[in-house]
Amino acid sequence: MAKYIGAHVSAGGGVCNAILNAEAIGANAFALFTRNQRSWVSKPLAQEEIHAFRSLLVERGFDPGYVLPHDSYLINLGSPDEETLAKSRAAFLDEMQRAQQLGLQLMNFHPGSHLNKISEEACLDQIAREVNRALAQTEGVTAVIENTAGQGTNLGWKFEHIRRIIDGIDDKSRVGVCVDTCHTLAAGYDLSTESGYNECFEAFESIIGLQYLRAIHLNDSKKGNGSHVDRHEVLGEGFLGKDFFSRFMHDPRFDDMPIILETPDPTRWAEEIQWLRGL
Repeated sequence: MAKYIGAHVSAGGGVCNAILNAEAIGANAFALFTRNQRSWVSKPLAQEEIHAFRSLLVERGFDPGYVLPHDSYLINLGSPDEETLAKSRAAFLDEMQRAQQLGLQLMNFHPGSHLNKISEEACLDQIAREVNRALAQTEGVTAVIENTAGQGTNLGWKFEHIRRIIDGIDDKSRVGVCVDTCHTLAAGYDLSTESGYNECFEAFESIIGLQYLRAIHLNDSKKGNGSHVDRHEVLGEGFLGKDFFSRFMHDPRFDDMPIILETPDPTRWAEEIQWLRGL
């Protein structure tokens, strides 16, 4: 078992460039947007692009199981607004279909927000229904729920929120969780101390189950425990601190899954990956 580490690299100019950008920083995993994350509708992937991506992935030695596409930030599967929900539903299905076309196995997404217009429970149940809808129209791709910092009305910051979504998913083999370490601290799970670290992942195991853990966003945090503010920091320079990353890298629970940096300085990704491996 080993650690598969990379970053959320640019796919500007075409999805194949994400592979080259990941290779350039010494990564053996990576994340990417397969479409413009700031628009509701994007032109379909061309057959040549799909074929080139699949071929280059193999050629450059990347296993598709360690590639973590991320969906558009516009999508809110929990939206109480019918129009936004319809757009989100179509965009999320498109994201899942793109992952399938590219031969990828995961699709990372933020659960959604209730906007103070519906209850948390109704919002979480709606998210599960929308994921079911997308899963029914795709195959081979797991919907990976990312925990949030709990800014504003975003749900998914409590492990119980994620559990409720999973409970509503029909095909449990195609739902997973991505733990963002910055979001986890911001949500009030104090990963910065050894006792807090142990308590957090024991809670994850008892509430969600480690069998659902499919990916990690490995970020330090500019804000402290329980701040509910989502601000990533360079590894070892924020409130998580260097000891956390050493603890994490020695923890076999995080072997054999994509570990993705979304730290704020892309020029330091190669150095950060090297530092982690050195731990």
